[in-house]
Amino acid sequence: MTKILVTGAGGYIGTQLVRDLVKFGHEVTAVDRFFFGKEPLSEFANNKKVKIVQKDIRDLTEKDFWDHGVVCDLACLSNDPAGEIDPQLTYSINRDGRIHVAKTAKSAGVEKYIISSSCSVYGKGEEPQLSETSKTNPISVYAKSTLEAEQQNLSIADNNFSVTSLRNATVFGLSTRMRFDLVVNLMTLTAFQKGRIIVMGGGLQWRPLVHLSDVAKAFITVIDEKKEKINKEIFNIGLDNFQIKNLAYLVRDELPLNIEIDMAPDDADKRDYNVIFKKAEEKIGFKAEVQVTQGIKEIYQALKSGKVDVGPKTITVQWYRNILEAKALLESVLLEGRVI
Repeated sequence: MTKILVTGAGGYIGTQLVRDLVKFGHEVTAVDRFFFGKEPLSEFANNKKVKIVQKDIRDLTEKDFWDHGVVCDLACLSNDPAGEIDPQLTYSINRDGRIHVAKTAKSAGVEKYIISSSCSVYGKGEEPQLSETSKTNPISVYAKSTLEAEQQNLSIADNNFSVTSLRNATVFGLSTRMRFDLVVNLMTLTAFQKGRIIVMGGGLQWRPLVHLSDVAKAFITVIDEKKEKINKEIFNIGLDNFQIKNLAYLVRDELPLNIEIDMAPDDADKRDYNVIFKKAEEKIGFKAEVQVTQGIKEIYQALKSGKVDVGPKTITVQWYRNILEAKALLESVLLEGRVI
């Protein structure tokens, strides 16, 4: 059993990772700013194996990391569109915050640090298929800040402090902190609610995909692996690559509904990349297993039974805007410490 600190523990992937770590017998310190509330981790409120800490990663100290063997660093302002709301804030959290986490964890004596990176760092890929040694070409602030954090944190690895980067594909699947701003999840929601799917940019662009449970499995694989196999290493984590239009057809054919597919000619999102995942399988024995059709089915069943949130918190970029607008409104009416 290892004591593990997870940042971003209340997020889309973090909630799944905490659940799986507990299932495998680990003690977990779940750190999150909880922009989206504490409800996604409510099942662990009385679990002695889970300590829930509401804290900004930029404020973590060495004391927070004492007695932990591993740090899984998932905290960031996600995703590409959200990163553009306030680029300075995105760099402050996604780059500087995660650099702070790694440096502080190292000073506190943590043995393994794993950063949740992204295949978005490949941006508009310059090669037909992209491996971990391919040239990166980040387009968005989110991808640029993520890459800088990854590079800086890998540079401080040594024999006592192992650093591993997991470049995750676009994630799909059902989570207790649900997101409907990810391509498979969004297509499934719009098909269910409106009977139609809009395919942006002609749909020829490629995206690598992975189920959130497979991302959690990748973290656990690295946690369990010997240092010499994972130290200073980057691994692309994904199932397969799909063109956007083919994903739309996949959703349409999987659901027992009458669904129209509309093609839109342009898309502000210019990312287009096809990623190779062989290294993770060959070096550490990790292979993603959950198929896209399984993710579509689980989301559809949750929607059908009303067991998944479809409210404003599920659209990350809009929820961040809501928070910033609420802050501005509060500051405009606050007087002598009183709202009313």
